[in-house]
Amino acid sequence: MNIELAKEAIKKADAVCFDVDSTVITEEGIDVLATSLGVGDAVSKLTASAMGGTTLFQNALKARLDLIKPSIENLENIQKEHPLQFTPRLEELIEILHKKGKNIYLVSGGFRQMINPIALQLGISVSNIYANNLFFTEDGEYNGFDTNEPTSKDGGKAKVIQELIDKYDYKCVIMIGDGATDMQARPPAKAFIGYGGIIEREKVKNGADWFIKDFNEILSIL
Repeated sequence: MNIELAKEAIKKADAVCFDVDSTVITEEGIDVLATSLGVGDAVSKLTASAMGGTTLFQNALKARLDLIKPSIENLENIQKEHPLQFTPRLEELIEILHKKGKNIYLVSGGFRQMINPIALQLGISVSNIYANNLFFTEDGEYNGFDTNEPTSKDGGKAKVIQELIDKYDYKCVIMIGDGATDMQARPPAKAFIGYGGIIEREKVKNGADWFIKDFNEILSIL
């Protein structure tokens, strides 16, 4: 761990990237969707394997979507019936970061269709979302996903952060998340802050520059 580096980096950061599932929100969105469609157990095992770093993300993503096959109607229904909840102190943290002039990005292996409403609630532009995009047929049935999205593959979050650095000349980018795919983002991220307030993953706890279980730990230094 390099806690002091991470603390200094979050103070100096010109951009802060957040994972979404089990970091910004209290659940894994794909697992919630799968449960509503009767394939929750099988999908949650694949999610745990991908986030724990034992299965390549792209393999787990395809396998999960082949099980779920979500339609547009399914996505609309789940957002009405099971609104996703923000993790404690997350909204306050985003507000403080915005006030300090830091650029906020949501970098997720989840789906744009579920993340767009979350971003709007947090005052984050949808153009600052990097996530997977689902395809649908003309009648709204599932028709695959965009494999060109960096977040659809292992190592994709590092690629997103490098693109942000190249595009905006950011000097200090921070990645915050709960999973192994988030940890892969450093480098090029200056520091990786592991979040274990929802799920504590041993690999992430051991590999993070700073491992926290409450966003108040970051708020206290800002």
